[in-house]
Amino acid sequence: MNLNELLNGVETVEITGDLSCEITGIVYDSRRALPGSLFVALHGEKADGAAYIEDAMQRGAAAVVSQTSCASGGSFPCVQGPDARAALAKLASRFYGNPSTRLCTVGVTGTNGKTTVSFMLREIFKAAGRRSGLLGTVRYEIGDRIIPASRTTPESADLQAMFMQMERAGCDSAIMEVSSHALSQHRVDGILYDIAVFTNLTQDHLDYHGTLEEYFIAKSRLFNQVGGFSVINRDDPWGRRLLDEKKDSAGLISYGFEDGATVRGIHPVTDTKGSRMRVQSPWGELDIHLQLIGRFNLFNALAAFAAAGALGIPVDIIAKALADMSCVPGRLEAVPNHKGKRVFVDYAHTDDALRNVLETLREITSGRLIVVFGCGGNRDKGKRALMGKVAARLADYSIITNDNPRNEIPEKIAAGIASGFDSERKYEVVLDRKAAISRGLELTGKKDILLVAGKGHETYQEFNGAIFPFDDREAVREAL
Repeated sequence: MNLNELLNGVETVEITGDLSCEITGIVYDSRRALPGSLFVALHGEKADGAAYIEDAMQRGAAAVVSQTSCASGGSFPCVQGPDARAALAKLASRFYGNPSTRLCTVGVTGTNGKTTVSFMLREIFKAAGRRSGLLGTVRYEIGDRIIPASRTTPESADLQAMFMQMERAGCDSAIMEVSSHALSQHRVDGILYDIAVFTNLTQDHLDYHGTLEEYFIAKSRLFNQVGGFSVINRDDPWGRRLLDEKKDSAGLISYGFEDGATVRGIHPVTDTKGSRMRVQSPWGELDIHLQLIGRFNLFNALAAFAAAGALGIPVDIIAKALADMSCVPGRLEAVPNHKGKRVFVDYAHTDDALRNVLETLREITSGRLIVVFGCGGNRDKGKRALMGKVAARLADYSIITNDNPRNEIPEKIAAGIASGFDSERKYEVVLDRKAAISRGLELTGKKDILLVAGKGHETYQEFNGAIFPFDDREAVREAL
């Protein structure tokens, strides 16, 4: 495809050079540029891609798109536009043949629950005979390929390439988590979703968005890209606001336990054996049983039920798929061990998520509830004390440790968490995460439960720009 065809519909400020050149690939990292590549220079938080235009050209790039003027003289094609990220999304979609238009595309957004809802939908689709790709926080699944996820929602060029690969692998559906960063940065521009799901909204990522209001606005953008059904949590206050803002939209479906929900759960029960409820919906009424514990997982199941029901999947298939699902990686995942200790690993890294998990575990322990957790560096500092308050109220004892400190001083992160505690007798600080997990296990008796929170499925820790292997589940097994 030549550059002139690719640029159709892309907003530009200045164009220089010959636009008839053939483009054989689209890259946004100059190190991946090859002869025939179109290099799109993205303006990032830490670096401006425009600084690498010369490098891309030397590697054989056929043309450049940038937010800053990149005219180099002669016939070399340089395109300046107002927003390189928005341009990249349009260019990638067109270059890969708009694959998302031929897939049943489901986008799941919200602060908590995205991963579990996505995994539930994948299992339901599989039970219904659909072949779906999966893109999210834990991993990317493309046909039979499983790739570790580098971020919740890939950059637009990678995303469109993955859609194309899903289609070639025989997938008819794509289920994806959609982060607020992805929505703000135009990564999902051009995708018309068949189903969009909103789980909830609590404080997170304010280091990026600034305020909870801006965070909500970013999340709500997903629902401007829906060609089918919008599935929204009616019990969540931000969900109710979104429902009100979209009240005149077609295909609006609410879910929850409160009166008035389109898909409503009643008689919820959660215990050591799992969770269950009765579901009332436009497609039928029946009992749902989950192996997953916790009321929050019943909310996740309602979201998945509503999305699948809207797509016409029979409710008995939905119910069976949910019943057969045993766990989601790193989401209240039990760590079996020969010593019989009850240990769970969870990704909870917001105060609301930590509260949900601790409340669930409190219901199933007759002994003490001990938690090991930390907070990420260079991220929303406001939630640190909030998480400390939750742990102080709901756990019997807490061990504050490192999460991913990144470029922050670990002691300062721990102090921020500790400021949420009302007594020094309720916690201790052990910054080495492996030692903290060992300390937690040492304190955990036969009737107690230990929760290791914050990293869940992650298999690394990040310190000062360096990545080190670390898996909470392996650390538990090694310590025992």
